Amino acid sequence: MRHYKKGRKLGTDASHTAAIKKNLVVNLFLNDRIKTTLERAKEIRGDVDRVITWAKRGDVHSRRLAIAKLGDKQLVAEIFAKVEQGLFKDRPGGYSRIFKVGKRRGDDAIIVLMELVQEPVQFKKKAADEGAKGGLKVEKKPARGKKNAEEVVATEETADEAVEAELTEEAVAEEVAAEEAPVEEAVSEEAVTEEAVTEEAVTEEAPAEEAPAEEAPAEEAAEDEATEETPAEEAAEVEVTEEAPAEEAPAEEAPAEEADEQA
Repeated sequence: MRHYKKGRKLGTDASHTAAIKKNLVVNLFLNDRIKTTLERAKEIRGDVDRVITWAKRGDVHSRRLAIAKLGDKQLVAEIFAKVEQGLFKDRPGGYSRIFKVGKRRGDDAIIVLMELVQEPVQFKKKAADEGAKGGLKVEKKPARGKKNAEEVVATEETADEAVEAELTEEAVAEEVAAEEAPVEEAVSEEAVTEEAVTEEAVTEEAPAEEAPAEEAPAEEAAEDEATEETPAEEAAEVEVTEEAPAEEAPAEEAPAEEADEQA
Protein backbone atom coordinates (compact mmCIF):
# COMPACT_ATOMS: atom_id res chain seq x y z
CA MET A 1 0.00 0.00 0.00
CA ARG A 2 1.25 3.53 -0.92
CA HIS A 3 0.40 5.54 2.16
CA TYR A 4 1.80 9.11 2.03
CA LYS A 5 3.36 8.39 -1.36
CA LYS A 6 1.43 10.57 -3.80
CA GLY A 7 2.58 11.55 -7.24
CA ARG A 8 4.01 9.78 -10.27
CA LYS A 9 6.88 7.33 -10.05
CA LEU A 10 8.47 8.48 -13.36
CA GLY A 11 9.96 5.01 -13.82
CA THR A 12 12.44 5.36 -10.92
CA ASP A 13 12.61 4.80 -7.17
CA ALA A 14 11.58 7.45 -4.60
CA SER A 15 14.99 9.11 -4.11
CA HIS A 16 15.67 9.27 -7.86
CA THR A 17 12.22 10.74 -8.48
CA ALA A 18 12.80 13.45 -5.85
CA ALA A 19 16.18 14.34 -7.38
CA ILE A 20 14.67 14.58 -10.89
CA LYS A 21 11.89 16.88 -9.70
CA LYS A 22 14.31 19.11 -7.77
CA ASN A 23 16.68 19.51 -10.75
CA LEU A 24 13.82 20.31 -13.12
CA VAL A 25 12.43 23.02 -10.83
CA VAL A 26 15.87 24.59 -10.36
CA ASN A 27 16.55 24.63 -14.12
CA LEU A 28 13.15 26.18 -14.78
CA PHE A 29 13.83 29.09 -12.39
CA LEU A 30 17.35 29.54 -13.80
CA ASN A 31 16.45 29.51 -17.51
CA ASP A 32 12.72 30.42 -17.44
CA ARG A 33 12.14 27.51 -19.86
CA ILE A 34 12.93 23.79 -20.00
CA LYS A 35 12.31 20.93 -22.40
CA THR A 36 11.14 17.66 -20.86
CA THR A 37 8.43 15.01 -21.08
CA LEU A 38 4.78 15.71 -20.44
CA GLU A 39 4.59 13.54 -17.28
CA ARG A 40 7.59 15.22 -15.65
CA ALA A 41 6.32 18.71 -16.52
CA LYS A 42 2.95 17.98 -14.93
CA GLU A 43 4.67 16.52 -11.85
CA ILE A 44 6.81 19.63 -11.10
CA ARG A 45 4.03 22.15 -11.82
CA GLY A 46 2.83 22.08 -8.19
CA ASP A 47 6.36 22.57 -6.81
CA VAL A 48 6.90 25.65 -9.02
CA ASP A 49 3.63 27.24 -7.84
CA ARG A 50 4.50 26.46 -4.23
CA VAL A 51 7.92 28.17 -4.39
CA ILE A 52 6.42 31.33 -5.96
CA THR A 53 3.72 31.41 -3.28
CA TRP A 54 6.43 31.31 -0.60
CA ALA A 55 8.22 34.16 -2.39
CA LYS A 56 5.00 36.24 -2.32
CA ARG A 57 4.78 35.79 1.43
CA GLY A 58 8.37 36.96 1.83
CA ASP A 59 8.85 35.99 5.49
CA VAL A 60 11.80 34.09 6.93
CA HIS A 61 9.92 30.81 7.31
CA SER A 62 8.87 30.86 3.66
CA ARG A 63 12.45 31.60 2.60
CA ARG A 64 13.75 28.63 4.59
CA LEU A 65 11.11 26.34 3.06
CA ALA A 66 12.17 27.48 -0.43
CA ILE A 67 15.84 26.84 0.35
CA ALA A 68 15.01 23.34 1.59
CA LYS A 69 13.02 22.71 -1.59
CA LEU A 70 15.59 23.98 -4.10
CA GLY A 71 18.86 23.62 -2.17
CA ASP A 72 20.28 26.90 -3.56
CA LYS A 73 20.31 30.04 -1.38
CA GLN A 74 21.42 32.37 -4.17
CA LEU A 75 18.65 31.20 -6.50
CA VAL A 76 16.04 31.58 -3.74
CA ALA A 77 17.29 35.14 -3.04
CA GLU A 78 16.89 36.02 -6.76
CA ILE A 79 13.37 34.59 -6.88
CA PHE A 80 12.28 36.49 -3.77
CA ALA A 81 13.82 39.74 -5.12
CA LYS A 82 11.98 39.45 -8.46
CA VAL A 83 8.67 38.78 -6.73
CA GLU A 84 9.20 41.79 -4.43
CA GLN A 85 9.75 43.98 -7.53
CA GLY A 86 6.28 43.05 -8.84
CA LEU A 87 6.72 39.79 -10.75
CA PHE A 88 3.60 37.59 -10.46
CA LYS A 89 1.93 40.35 -8.44
CA ASP A 90 -1.55 40.26 -10.05
CA ARG A 91 -1.46 36.55 -10.89
CA PRO A 92 -3.20 34.39 -8.26
CA GLY A 93 -1.92 31.09 -9.66
CA GLY A 94 -0.90 29.23 -12.80
CA TYR A 95 2.68 30.52 -12.92
CA SER A 96 3.78 28.08 -15.63
CA ARG A 97 2.54 26.95 -19.05
CA ILE A 98 3.18 23.82 -21.11
CA PHE A 99 3.48 23.57 -24.90
CA LYS A 100 3.52 20.22 -26.67
CA VAL A 101 6.34 19.95 -29.21
CA GLY A 102 6.10 16.42 -30.55
CA LYS A 103 7.01 12.81 -29.84
CA ARG A 104 10.46 11.51 -29.02
CA ARG A 105 12.02 8.91 -31.29
CA GLY A 106 12.46 5.54 -29.65
CA ASP A 107 9.95 5.43 -26.79
CA ASP A 108 7.42 7.78 -28.47
CA ALA A 109 7.21 9.96 -25.36
CA ILE A 110 5.48 13.37 -25.66
CA ILE A 111 8.01 16.22 -25.49
CA VAL A 112 6.90 19.62 -24.16
CA LEU A 113 8.28 23.07 -23.46
CA MET A 114 7.56 24.36 -19.95
CA GLU A 115 8.06 28.05 -19.19
CA LEU A 116 7.19 30.64 -16.56
CA VAL A 117 4.30 33.01 -17.28
CA GLN A 118 5.54 36.54 -16.60
CA GLU A 119 2.88 38.61 -18.38
CA PRO A 120 0.63 40.75 -16.15
CA VAL A 121 -2.98 39.69 -15.74
CA GLN A 122 -5.96 41.94 -16.48
CA PHE A 123 -9.23 40.65 -15.10
CA LYS A 124 -12.51 41.26 -16.93
CA LYS A 125 -14.33 42.59 -13.86
CA LYS A 126 -11.51 44.96 -13.03
CA ALA A 127 -11.43 46.33 -16.58
CA ALA A 128 -15.21 46.84 -16.53
CA ASP A 129 -15.02 48.72 -13.20
CA GLU A 130 -12.22 50.97 -14.47
CA GLY A 131 -14.23 51.74 -17.62
CA ALA A 132 -17.31 52.64 -15.55
CA LYS A 133 -15.24 54.94 -13.31
CA GLY A 134 -13.69 56.65 -16.31
CA GLY A 135 -17.11 57.38 -17.83
CA LEU A 136 -16.98 54.65 -20.46
CA LYS A 137 -20.12 52.71 -21.26
CA VAL A 138 -19.86 48.99 -20.75
CA GLU A 139 -22.09 47.02 -23.11
CA LYS A 140 -23.79 44.00 -21.61
CA LYS A 141 -24.52 40.99 -23.74
CA PRO A 142 -28.18 39.93 -23.88
CA ALA A 143 -29.32 36.53 -22.64
CA ARG A 144 -28.95 33.57 -24.98
CA GLY A 145 -31.89 32.86 -27.27
CA LYS A 146 -33.23 36.47 -27.05
CA LYS A 147 -32.86 39.46 -29.33
CA ASN A 148 -33.33 43.01 -28.20
CA ALA A 149 -35.43 45.42 -30.23
CA GLU A 150 -32.47 47.78 -30.39
CA GLU A 151 -30.33 45.14 -32.13
CA VAL A 152 -33.10 44.49 -34.65
CA VAL A 153 -33.41 48.21 -35.37
CA ALA A 154 -29.64 48.51 -35.68
CA THR A 155 -29.53 45.65 -38.17
CA GLU A 156 -32.34 47.25 -40.21
CA GLU A 157 -30.51 50.58 -40.24
CA THR A 158 -27.31 48.92 -41.38
CA ALA A 159 -29.23 47.15 -44.15
CA ASP A 160 -30.78 50.46 -45.30
CA GLU A 161 -27.36 52.11 -45.27
CA ALA A 162 -25.95 49.27 -47.35
CA VAL A 163 -28.76 49.65 -49.93
CA GLU A 164 -28.19 53.42 -50.10
CA ALA A 165 -24.49 52.87 -50.55
CA GLU A 166 -25.17 50.47 -53.44
CA LEU A 167 -27.54 52.99 -55.07
CA THR A 168 -24.99 55.77 -54.78
CA GLU A 169 -22.32 53.53 -56.28
CA GLU A 170 -24.61 52.70 -59.22
CA ALA A 171 -25.38 56.41 -59.77
CA VAL A 172 -21.68 57.25 -59.73
CA ALA A 173 -20.99 54.44 -62.22
CA GLU A 174 -23.72 55.76 -64.56
CA GLU A 175 -22.34 59.31 -64.37
CA VAL A 176 -18.87 58.06 -65.17
CA ALA A 177 -20.23 56.07 -68.13
CA ALA A 178 -22.14 59.16 -69.36
CA GLU A 179 -18.97 61.24 -69.15
CA GLU A 180 -16.94 58.65 -71.00
CA ALA A 181 -19.55 58.25 -73.83
CA PRO A 182 -18.99 61.74 -75.44
CA VAL A 183 -15.28 61.16 -75.33
CA GLU A 184 -15.70 57.86 -77.19
CA GLU A 185 -18.03 59.52 -79.76
CA ALA A 186 -15.54 62.32 -80.32
CA VAL A 187 -12.78 59.77 -80.83
CA SER A 188 -14.96 57.86 -83.34
CA GLU A 189 -15.76 61.11 -85.23
CA GLU A 190 -12.08 61.98 -85.38
CA ALA A 191 -11.38 58.48 -86.74
CA VAL A 192 -14.09 58.97 -89.43
CA THR A 193 -12.67 62.34 -90.47
CA GLU A 194 -9.17 60.87 -90.65
CA GLU A 195 -10.48 58.05 -92.87
CA ALA A 196 -12.21 60.62 -95.15
CA VAL A 197 -8.98 62.61 -95.43
CA THR A 198 -7.05 59.48 -96.35
CA GLU A 199 -9.66 58.55 -99.02
CA GLU A 200 -9.42 62.05 -100.58
CA ALA A 201 -5.66 61.76 -100.65
CA VAL A 202 -5.97 58.41 -102.43
CA THR A 203 -8.41 59.86 -105.00
CA GLU A 204 -6.04 62.77 -105.70
CA GLU A 205 -3.13 60.40 -106.25
CA ALA A 206 -5.20 58.15 -108.60
CA PRO A 207 -5.25 60.59 -111.65
CA ALA A 208 -1.52 61.01 -111.39
CA GLU A 209 -1.14 57.27 -111.65
CA GLU A 210 -3.63 57.13 -114.62
CA ALA A 211 -1.71 59.78 -116.60
CA PRO A 212 0.57 57.22 -118.33
CA ALA A 213 -2.59 55.80 -119.92
CA GLU A 214 -2.62 58.82 -122.33
CA GLU A 215 0.50 57.48 -124.04
CA ALA A 216 -1.59 54.58 -125.33
CA PRO A 217 -2.87 56.56 -128.44
CA ALA A 218 0.70 57.15 -129.54
CA GLU A 219 1.32 53.45 -129.45
CA GLU A 220 -1.95 52.90 -131.39
CA ALA A 221 -0.77 55.44 -134.02
CA ALA A 222 2.45 53.47 -134.41
CA GLU A 223 0.44 50.35 -134.91
CA ASP A 224 -1.71 52.15 -137.55
CA GLU A 225 1.42 53.19 -139.40
CA ALA A 226 2.53 49.60 -139.34
CA THR A 227 -0.82 48.56 -140.77
CA GLU A 228 -0.57 51.33 -143.45
CA GLU A 229 2.80 49.99 -144.52
CA THR A 230 1.32 46.55 -145.09
CA PRO A 231 -0.67 47.54 -148.29
CA ALA A 232 2.55 48.69 -149.94
CA GLU A 233 4.15 45.39 -149.13
CA GLU A 234 1.08 43.62 -150.50
CA ALA A 235 1.33 45.64 -153.77
CA ALA A 236 4.93 44.59 -154.15
CA GLU A 237 3.96 41.00 -153.67
CA VAL A 238 1.26 41.36 -156.37
CA GLU A 239 3.85 42.74 -158.85
CA VAL A 240 6.07 39.77 -158.10
CA THR A 241 3.24 37.40 -158.84
CA GLU A 242 2.48 39.22 -162.17
CA GLU A 243 6.09 38.88 -163.33
CA ALA A 244 6.04 35.17 -162.61
CA PRO A 245 3.80 34.22 -165.60
CA ALA A 246 6.08 36.12 -168.03
CA GLU A 247 8.98 34.00 -166.92
CA GLU A 248 6.87 30.87 -167.42
CA ALA A 249 6.00 31.80 -171.07
CA PRO A 250 9.11 30.16 -172.66
CA ALA A 251 7.88 26.90 -171.34
CA GLU A 252 5.08 27.06 -173.93
CA GLU A 253 7.65 26.97 -176.82
CA ALA A 254 8.63 23.46 -175.89
CA PRO A 255 5.71 21.75 -177.75
CA ALA A 256 6.69 23.53 -181.03
CA GLU A 257 10.23 22.23 -180.85
CA GLU A 258 8.85 18.75 -180.21
CA ALA A 259 6.63 19.05 -183.35
CA ASP A 260 9.71 19.88 -185.57
CA GLU A 261 11.56 16.87 -184.27
CA GLN A 262 8.59 14.63 -185.18
CA ALA A 263 8.50 16.03 -188.67
